[in-house]
Amino acid sequence: MILITAIIVSLPLLVLTASFICYRMVFYSPSRKPLGENEYDLPDDDIYKPYHEKMIKWIKDIRNLNGEDIEITSRDGLTLRGKFYEYKKGAPVEIMLHGYKGNAERDLCGGVQRAFALGRSTILVNQRASGPSDGSTITFGIKERFDAVDWVKYARERFGSETPLFLTGVSMGAATVMMAAASPELPENLVFILADCGYSTARDIIQKTVREMKLPSKLIYPFIKLGGRIFGKFNVDEFSPLEAVKNARVPIIFIHGDSDDFIPYSMSEKLFEVCKTKKELIPIKGAGHGLAFPSSEEEYIEALRKFEKSL
Repeated sequence: MILITAIIVSLPLLVLTASFICYRMVFYSPSRKPLGENEYDLPDDDIYKPYHEKMIKWIKDIRNLNGEDIEITSRDGLTLRGKFYEYKKGAPVEIMLHGYKGNAERDLCGGVQRAFALGRSTILVNQRASGPSDGSTITFGIKERFDAVDWVKYARERFGSETPLFLTGVSMGAATVMMAAASPELPENLVFILADCGYSTARDIIQKTVREMKLPSKLIYPFIKLGGRIFGKFNVDEFSPLEAVKNARVPIIFIHGDSDDFIPYSMSEKLFEVCKTKKELIPIKGAGHGLAFPSSEEEYIEALRKFEKSL
């Protein structure tokens, strides 16, 4: 009887502890220190190392541009920060969102150069709980989708309703902009959304990652979800890119490296298949995760140019 009582009493504590550990591993983002003048935050997996020199050059280039620091306040009171890089006055504006546990300078370091090549000014956004933006919880697009809409609304208010706007995301940023695509708050001057190597649902990509750690994903995922609910105050299964693109209000171009072993290319195929708006799917041959543009700059730019002309 004493043993049964002890188990009953300790079980909630064990569940809470497991959920907290999962929250810290998956959703928590510790405080971030700003980089020094000669410091560069580069992804260190082997697939990125051949591109480090190019990435450092891109980062140096945008640092030399001295972009304008800008900020908005999220709907739950966080200060979200970004930088505006002007191509020329009156130019279209592209708003770019980075990936999971990344930041604008690292994940979008070639974005300004690409936008300028297309004659666009650029806003590089540091998502909540990333870079210099406030927050400590990454929500896989659940709350970030509202932030993305608010960045678009900021651009409309600042640059006017006649200025063409574009919304771009890579990896989790792609999932975020796809989830924003269904929002009725998007302005009419948002021309299209670019989703670069985005996942279909948070559940799919989290469970895939857990399986690759040789852990039982179906057993652990409920603790991950509970950790998000208790400690992050959000439901990771509340919405998904897969649901959103079925009701997208703007055209979407999907770009994805066909050698991506983190977020499989098949996820973009699945998203493309169910998307109900004007759409295009561009596979980049041989590109790994987040490397579609660095590996095939001209092909990437031409795909965007052709998609815009087709609208």
